[in-house]
Amino acid sequence: MKESVWLAERFEENRNHLRAVAYRMLGSQCEADDAVQEAWLRVARADGAEIASPGGWLTSVVARVCLDMLRARKSRSEASQGAHLLHPVRPEGRENPEEENQLADSVGQIERMSSADLEAEAKARR
Repeated sequence: MKESVWLAERFEENRNHLRAVAYRMLGSQCEADDAVQEAWLRVARADGAEIASPGGWLTSVVARVCLDMLRARKSRSEASQGAHLLHPVRPEGRENPEEENQLADSVGQIERMSSADLEAEAKARR
């Protein structure tokens, strides 16, 4: 099977998880959808042969896209849209509380990393 087809299948398998991560980071369903689409464009150009853990790699790609979007939002001095998660995304088939906790932990780690990155970037500008 070609790497691009294999990678596309892994992306589709993880799409709901990726949308949930993007939504938790951005707070907006529209922006989350945009982040997942942008991630797909990046994934489509990638070499799937070198990816050992597709789920983790895809989550990292989406997280980096979200960080880019947050930086752009901050540079435009826009107020954070939807800071409160009014309608949490529940990916289909994810009724398991353990999976929900794992998702929350992974998003928390991504948020801490992004906060540290943004702080370091702000200090570098000073």
